[in-house]
Amino acid sequence: MLGDIIKKDDFKNEKHVPVIECPDKVKAGEEFMVEVQVGKEIAHPNTVEHHIAWIDLFIHYDGDPNTVNLGRFEFGAVVGQPHVKHVIKLDKPGKLIALSYCNIHGLWESSKEIVVE
Repeated sequence: MLGDIIKKDDFKNEKHVPVIECPDKVKAGEEFMVEVQVGKEIAHPNTVEHHIAWIDLFIHYDGDPNTVNLGRFEFGAVVGQPHVKHVIKLDKPGKLIALSYCNIHGLWESSKEIVVE
């Protein structure tokens, strides 16, 4: 299963984990900013030989068996840091999930619960 090979770790100790930053609580139907970056505390090298190819952002709504892809952000090998800002709005609470893909070290994941009032 894919879930068995996706890596997770504390972003302060690992340069591959996608870090999600956004409010913990939002109002239903109102836009808010979500930032996702790889290498927040320890910069990822981002060279032609070793780089983050993409970040995916998902929402898994509470009580819903499905997960919705909110966007895929692709990066060139040496065009800067893998850091995206995306404006979204939610109507119900859930968990934001970010996946990043390193061309050498594979898939990495993090998540953040969002309360919707």
